[in-house]
Amino acid sequence: MENVLFRNVSSNELERAIEIECECFPPDEAASLESLIYRQAHAPDLFLGAYLAKSPEHHELIGYVCSTLSPSQSLTHDSMSKHVLGSSSVCVHSVTIIPAHRRKGIASALLREYISRLSAAGEYERILLITHQELRQFYDGVGFEFVGLSPVQHGLRPWYEMRKVLPRSEMTPSVPLEQPQSLPPGLLDALKPSGRKATARILQSFPGGVQDVCTLHSGDGVLKNKYDLICPRTGCGCVILKSGVGDLDERASVEMDPPNKPIHPDLTLLPAPPATTHWWLIRPSPFAFENIGFTRPVPPGDKSSEPTKKLKLLICAECDLGPLGWTEEGGTEFWLACSRMRYSA
Repeated sequence: MENVLFRNVSSNELERAIEIECECFPPDEAASLESLIYRQAHAPDLFLGAYLAKSPEHHELIGYVCSTLSPSQSLTHDSMSKHVLGSSSVCVHSVTIIPAHRRKGIASALLREYISRLSAAGEYERILLITHQELRQFYDGVGFEFVGLSPVQHGLRPWYEMRKVLPRSEMTPSVPLEQPQSLPPGLLDALKPSGRKATARILQSFPGGVQDVCTLHSGDGVLKNKYDLICPRTGCGCVILKSGVGDLDERASVEMDPPNKPIHPDLTLLPAPPATTHWWLIRPSPFAFENIGFTRPVPPGDKSSEPTKKLKLLICAECDLGPLGWTEEGGTEFWLACSRMRYSA
């Protein structure tokens, strides 16, 4: 995929957005400028753009997805015509990429980023949209399920409703399930996966420390992670990052842990800023990860060497353990603490 990044569309970019709308939809289906202004003004966090990074300073808007909220569990003319703040249904109005950049995986990446952000917010229960028959397979591919023929009439062609139910918030504590009384004792433990999970090692078990878990990449001379990076929670074993994806970097530590609260026993204590520590740097998007979750944006620490923008903390998408690292809100660089990973050596 091209060098594309995702961020929310601002009000001063709506002139470009309406150009894209008119280019991508027939006249009887395209939204008006007034509709885009309404959606961006009332639901700016639900108006996500795909930008082609032509230079560090110039990002061209090439597509977007925009939505409003409704308490309705199905799409109707009424639920799509107004934004009801605090509702649990995300009603998608447009998903579009300009023709010159289609069939490059950008639309799928945009929707997956959108779904990831909505899931991480922990405020929504479902995403609803309507589409034409020929695009059902596309939405199937990003996790939507077919609902049926929609009563919405917009343009001349029939529409079909599709839905994606969102998981619980990544930061909601897992509720342990009681073992059914009908199962023989020990059966659940016997069904748990084994093998690779038991071999993952903490960084402190390597005699050479971080130098033992990196390898020199012949293409650019950068030190990469030699092994898969595994969730540090005992018994989880979720693969966070495949080998050879992260770049080793030494930079100032970051205050990620909540103050005056004990950290999880499977997490190591990071040095206080401005002391340095080792990080795995992952770019340019969360799709470089195998499994990762994000918290809501949190204020940065007050140390001068720390990031100045709000941070999203990285957590295991399977068991919620974290923080494992951080990224700036809307950023394209993601940092995993080397000492908070296990390694599939």
